Amino acid sequence: MTSGPDHRQQELLDRWLPGAEVVHNHSWGLVGTTVLELFHEGARYIAKAGDERDTHIARELRAHRRWLTPWTTLGRAPELVEGDDDAKLLVTRYLPGVLVEGNEAEQVADTYRQAGELLALLHAQFAVEDAEFEARAQAQSLAWLDKPHRIAPDLTDRLRAEVASWPTPPATLVPTHGDWQPRNWLTDDGVVTAIDFGRADLRPAMVDFARLAVRQFRLDPAFEAAFLAGYGADPRDGAAWYRHRVREAIGTTAWAYQVGDESFEQQGHRMIAEVLS
Repeated sequence: MTSGPDHRQQELLDRWLPGAEVVHNHSWGLVGTTVLELFHEGARYIAKAGDERDTHIARELRAHRRWLTPWTTLGRAPELVEGDDDAKLLVTRYLPGVLVEGNEAEQVADTYRQAGELLALLHAQFAVEDAEFEARAQAQSLAWLDKPHRIAPDLTDRLRAEVASWPTPPATLVPTHGDWQPRNWLTDDGVVTAIDFGRADLRPAMVDFARLAVRQFRLDPAFEAAFLAGYGADPRDGAAWYRHRVREAIGTTAWAYQVGDESFEQQGHRMIAEVLS
C-alpha cells in the first residue's frame, strides 16, 4: 500500500536534508505510511510520510512536540528534527538498535522491567479528567461493528448489545503510546528504547497494558511481574479494564480484516472469545 513520498513531501525532504541517500525502506506495507532510513552529512535519520488517508503522522508529531521529552532527554526515543502537519511528513534522528520483537530480548524479563519504567515516565507527566472518553470509546466500538468484518453474526449482535448497555463514567487520561509492545521497542546493548508514536493520545493508563496482556504476559508470568515492577503499580481497574478488553478485541478484529492482516485478525477473534468466555 505504500508508494513513497508524494511530490510535496519529497520537496520538503530535499529542503530539510538535501542530497540525502535512502539507506533502507522500513515501511510496513499494510498501511499507507512510508518509513525511510536516510543518510545525510554523516548522520542517519528516519523519515515518515503519510498518504491522503493517514491520521498517524499528526498524532506522532503531537507526541514529539508535547509528550516525549522524558524519553528523548534520556536518549530513549528519537528526537524530532523536522515536521509538517499539512504535508503529513516528519523526520527524526535515527535511533540505534534492533526490534525487540523476534529478538532474544523479547524473552528476557529485564526488557519488560525497562519497558514498564519507560511507560511510567510517559504516564506520570500529567493527568486530566474527561467526562466523555467512555462515551466516545463506546461509539467507536459500535462503529467498528457496523463496518466490514468477519465476526460471526451472533457474536456481533451480542457485542453490540453489550457495548450499548455499558455505563459511561468519567475517565482519567494520561499521555499514552497506544501500541506499547515489543514491535515498537528497540534494544541496543541491553537498553530498551521506544519508537512509533502514530497512535499516541490521551487515554486511561491501562490502555498501554492491553497489547502485552494478550500476548507476552500470557507467555510467561515473569514478564508481567517485571513490567509491573518497572511501572510501579497496576492501573487495570476491573470494570473499566473489562470494557477496554472488549473494545480492543472488536477494534483489532475489524481493523486487521480491513487491512488484510490475517494473523492479527485471528488474534482479534481469540481475544473476543476469551473476553466473552
